Amino acid sequence: MLEKNLIRQGTMLGAIFLVLLFLSIFVPFVGFITLFILPIPFIIFSARYGWQPSSILFFIIILIASILAMAVSIPLTVLTGLGGILIGSAIHQKLTPYEIWARGTLGFALGFVFIFLFLQLVFNINLLNEFQLAVDESVATSKEMLAQFGLDPSAEDLALITEQMNHLINLTPVVLVIISAILGFITQWIGYKVLNRLDKMDLYFPPFRNFMLPKVVIWIYFIAILFSWFNIESGSMMYQVVINVTSLVGLIITLQGFSFIFYYTYKKKLSKAIPIISILIAVFLPFIGLYLIRILGIIDLGFSLRDRLSDSK
Repeated sequence: MLEKNLIRQGTMLGAIFLVLLFLSIFVPFVGFITLFILPIPFIIFSARYGWQPSSILFFIIILIASILAMAVSIPLTVLTGLGGILIGSAIHQKLTPYEIWARGTLGFALGFVFIFLFLQLVFNINLLNEFQLAVDESVATSKEMLAQFGLDPSAEDLALITEQMNHLINLTPVVLVIISAILGFITQWIGYKVLNRLDKMDLYFPPFRNFMLPKVVIWIYFIAILFSWFNIESGSMMYQVVINVTSLVGLIITLQGFSFIFYYTYKKKLSKAIPIISILIAVFLPFIGLYLIRILGIIDLGFSLRDRLSDSK
């Protein structure tokens, strides 16, 4: 009976996925919405039956999609399938919401890596080279526009602009992880709503004030900062690893800082405007606001500020 239900639900959810996939490919402007819905069939199936049956369904769908829509469908199927399976299997294992979010982020990040490799191997398109060409063209266009207004930027100014743009290219892994985290969060939230309605589950995100990183994160951050003090050649593999780890872990610790502000406001029964103001400061004065909140996150992690607050009551 269980096997019959598994096959029946796998067939039904697989068909739903294929319909959404073809809508994403062939109907204009629908893809942005369906991108967040495509992982849902995989989330439902893997939340019920785990990752092994979901992996079989995943490969069957890839085979069918590649036959019907050829190579165009494969990257989107892999991206949404990996994210959905990792989120759903984590729900099946009854992990915490933030652990599920981390797994979903990993799944979507792996999907984006696959897309990079797929475009390189199948279509001979190197996205990083395309980004580099876009930067060079942008700098050349900016120089021409300034010349039309009678301005002649120096070679040093152009070199500085080019260096800053290349720095953004070096941060491509961080950008992909951020996009994966956003995609994972929205998809997980939708998956929670669907599973709560279909399977009568009680899935929800805990209050953001309870967000807490493991202490090992702060050591990873300090080790990355230590390596950044060495004279590493710009553009080398080591350089890219250091700046990406530093930027990504620093961003996560900033979330810890924001979480502490929400926690402190809640514990002390202060005005809810305080967290909102802190977010606005970080948005409009990022170089100051984000830096200060990151320091607060480091102090919270390193010195267990929340435990001290609880003990002081």
